[in-house]
Amino acid sequence: MNARIYIGNLHYQVDEAALRGLFERAGAVRSVEVIKDRWTGVSRGFGFVEMTTEEDAQNALAALAGVEIMGRPARLAIARPRTAQCGAREPRAD
Repeated sequence: MNARIYIGNLHYQVDEAALRGLFERAGAVRSVEVIKDRWTGVSRGFGFVEMTTEEDAQNALAALAGVEIMGRPARLAIARPRTAQCGAREPRAD
């Protein structure tokens, strides 16, 4: 189990402070990250919240199911483990 939560369908003006405030109602938050375009700095419409425990993550999912953030229904799920990024190359063993 993972304590990291994926939040999708975010309005482009939602920031880390707004997400932290929302998720702190359900438990202790370790970190918050809204994913932004690397060149423009504009939100890409999704982010991640890491709760301090798996129990807090499950409580947050249950408490915030169906929540609207800035008029948009948020999609919440336990985040999948990170994998290699697109285009990332493994070192060659020559």
